[in-house]
Amino acid sequence: MNVLERLRGGLIVSVQAWAGSAIDDPQIIAAMASAVLANGACGVRIAGIENLRAVRRRIPSAPIIGLIKQNYDGFEPYITPTLAEVRAILETGADIVAFDATERERPGGISVAQIVAAICADGSIAMADCATPSDALCAHAAGAQIVATTLCGYTTDTKGCTLPALDLVRELAELPAFVICEGGVQAPTGVAAALASGADAVVVGTAITNIDWLVREFSKPTHKL
Repeated sequence: MNVLERLRGGLIVSVQAWAGSAIDDPQIIAAMASAVLANGACGVRIAGIENLRAVRRRIPSAPIIGLIKQNYDGFEPYITPTLAEVRAILETGADIVAFDATERERPGGISVAQIVAAICADGSIAMADCATPSDALCAHAAGAQIVATTLCGYTTDTKGCTLPALDLVRELAELPAFVICEGGVQAPTGVAAALASGADAVVVGTAITNIDWLVREFSKPTHKL
C-alpha cells in the first residue's frame, strides 16, 4: 500500500513543541510520535532536522511529513521556503515534504513549481500548505500530490477565516488531489466534520501534542498562570 493510501481517511498528528519548551527535545518528540501512532494515528507531521531524524529512527516505517520552519528577513513564507530546506528534509528519510504554497514571494525568487520538482525528483511526495483555492490549483498543476488548508487564516488575505477551513476543504475536494484539512481542529467532532466535507485525511497538532498550550488553557480558570 502506498503512502497516500495509508493516510487516506485517517488522523495525522503534528508532533511539535514551542521553542524552549521542556519537551523541545528530539527524543521526546520521537517518543510522542511513537505514542500517537500506537493509539490510532496513521502518520505524523514533524518540524526540524534533528526531530525528523529522531522520529525516523524511532518509527522506521510510518508515514512522516517533514518540514523546516525557517524565517528569512523580508519574506513571509517560513515553512520550507527554499530548496535548501527541501534538500535537508529529503536527507532525513521523510516520505512527504510540506512547504508554503502561497503566492507570496520566496527568498531567491524560488517558485512553487521548482520546490515541487525538487521533491518529486527524489521520489518523495509534495504537500502544498495552502491558504486559498488558487494556491492549491497552482500547486497541483505543478505536480503537488497533496493540497492542504494549513495556511488558511494565517495570511493577510485569509486572516479571520473560521477554522477549521471546511469551506476551503470542500473547494479543494473538487481537485484530483489528496486533500488534507489542517488548522484549527480542536476536537474529534472537527475531525469528523473535515472528513465529511471531503478531506482525505486530517492533521491535528496543538489539541493533542502541545502540552504547554494545553496546560495554559486549563490553568486559566485557576488564575495561577
